[in-house]
Amino acid sequence: MNATTSHTQPEVRLVNYFREPYNNAVATARTCYSSRVVTERDVDKDEKARELRDKIASSTYQAGHHTTLQHASFQFTLERVSRQFIWSFLHSHPFYNSEQVSQRYVEVKPGTYWIPPIDGKALAIYESICQKQMDTYHKLIEILMAPATIAYRKIFPNRKIDDPKWKNAVKKKVQEIARYVLPVATFAYLYHTVSGITLHRYHRLIREFDTPFEQQLVIQKMVDLVNETDPQFFKFIEDPMPIEETLEYQSFKRFHENRSAQTSKKFLDEFDHSLGGLRSKLVDYKAHAQETMADGVRSVLGILKSELSDCDAIDLVLNPAKNPYLKEALNLNSLSKLTRTMFHPHFTFRKKQSHTADSQDQRHRMTPGSRPILAAHFQVDSPDYITPGLIAQNSDALELYVKTHEEIWKGIRELLGLGVEKEFALYLLPNSFPIRFEESGDLLNLHHKWVHRLCYTAQEEIWRTCLDEVLEIEKVQPLFTRHINPPCEMRFKAGVTPFCPEGDRFCGIPVWKLKKNDYVRTL
Repeated sequence: MNATTSHTQPEVRLVNYFREPYNNAVATARTCYSSRVVTERDVDKDEKARELRDKIASSTYQAGHHTTLQHASFQFTLERVSRQFIWSFLHSHPFYNSEQVSQRYVEVKPGTYWIPPIDGKALAIYESICQKQMDTYHKLIEILMAPATIAYRKIFPNRKIDDPKWKNAVKKKVQEIARYVLPVATFAYLYHTVSGITLHRYHRLIREFDTPFEQQLVIQKMVDLVNETDPQFFKFIEDPMPIEETLEYQSFKRFHENRSAQTSKKFLDEFDHSLGGLRSKLVDYKAHAQETMADGVRSVLGILKSELSDCDAIDLVLNPAKNPYLKEALNLNSLSKLTRTMFHPHFTFRKKQSHTADSQDQRHRMTPGSRPILAAHFQVDSPDYITPGLIAQNSDALELYVKTHEEIWKGIRELLGLGVEKEFALYLLPNSFPIRFEESGDLLNLHHKWVHRLCYTAQEEIWRTCLDEVLEIEKVQPLFTRHINPPCEMRFKAGVTPFCPEGDRFCGIPVWKLKKNDYVRTL
C-alpha cells in the first residue's frame, strides 16, 4: 500500500544540554593521560590542539572507548509520540531518564492518538477504531464510577464522597482501569534525558522493531537538534543499520514467513500453561543464594560464620529495624558496602501482564526483561487481552469491554487485508494486550521494586505481579522475603511514623498488620 505524508508529526525540543559536548568528550579522554585536568578550552585553543582533538575523537570512537561520550547529557521534551514507541524503544533499555504524563492520573482526551502514513479507506478504518476505543474508555469511566465509589466507601467510611477531593480520587482509580481499552497509539508527552552515547546508539538502531517509522521521525529530530548546538558532536556518527540487517528482522522472517497461525497459537497456549495460573512464575534462581549473600556480609565485616549465622547476616541487611538505610526516602542500597551484598542473589521470572502494566514495570530499569516483538505474539483471528478485576465484576462494563476488543481485532484484520503494514495496524492494539516475556534481576534491585509496588496505591496489575514474585521466592528462599513488605510495613518495623508515607493517598488499609497471603485489593 502506498504511504502518504499525512501521518502524525512528533514535536521534539532540546531544552537542556552540555555546552560543548564534542570538546568535552576529548577533554575527558586527554585527562586520563594528563598530569592535570584538561579543559574544553585546552582542546580548542589553536589549530594544533584542534588537529589533535579530532584525531583523538576519531581513534577513541573507532576503538569503542565510548565512555567519553557519556558525560554530555541532552534533555528533550517529546510531544505527540505514541505509547507504543515509548514502550518498544525509549524505555526498552536502562540508560535514560523519563518523566511522562500518566494515564492513571490524567484523563485522555478524544483524538489524541498517533496516525501512521496511511490514507483512504485504511485511514478511515484506523481512525474509526481509535475513536471507538476512546469512546469506550469514557463510557467505562461512567459505568465504573458507581461500583468504585461503593468500594471506596467501604475502605473510607468517614470520607464524604461528594467532596471533590475524594470524588477525584475515585475517578483516578477508575481511569486506571478504563485505560486498558485505549490504543497503544495514544499520545504521551514527556521529558526524556539521555547521554551522548545513547543518542549514538539510538541512531544506529533507529530502524529496529516494533516502531521503525516513528523511531526515525523522533530520533532524527533529536540528532538534528543536537547538531544545531554542536555540529561536531556527531562527526563520526554511523549510518542507521538497515532493518533487514538486524538480528530480530532476520530471525522473525526465518521463523514466521511461512508459519501457520495455529503454530503461533500453540506458543501462546504453551507459555500461558507454563505459568500455572500465576501472573509471574519463578523459573530460575541461584540455588545457594542465601548462603552466598550471608558469606558476602561476613566478608565485608571480616568475621567468622561462628560470629554471625546465615540467618542473622541476611537479617542484618534486610530488616528495617536493623538497617537504617531502609528508612531513607533515597535509595542508598547501591552505595552501602553491606547492602551491596544483595547483588549476589539473582532471580528469573516468566511473566504475562498487560501492555499498560508492563510500561510501568519496564521503568524499573535494573530488572530488565527480554520483551517480545509484538508481531510475533499477535494472533489476527482471536482477541487476546487482560481484563481488570473491576471490569470483570460488572456485567455492563464487561459486555462493552469484550465487544470493543472484538471490534478492535476486526479493524486490524481489515487493515491487514487492505495491505497496511503490520507495524501500523498494530498501533490499534489496546493497552490490555498481553506482554509475555522473561525478566531477571538481583535482589537489591528487585527489593526496591517489590517494596514500592507492593504498596496498595501501586497500579493494581503490577501489584499482583510483584506479590506473585515475592510469594514464589518465599517457597524456596524464605530468609529473603521475611522483610520484603510495602513501605508502610517497612516503616512500621523501623519505628518511623506515620507508617504510610503517602499522606492523602493512603490506601485506607493497615497493610502493616497483614500477612502477604492475606493481601486483598478491590481498587
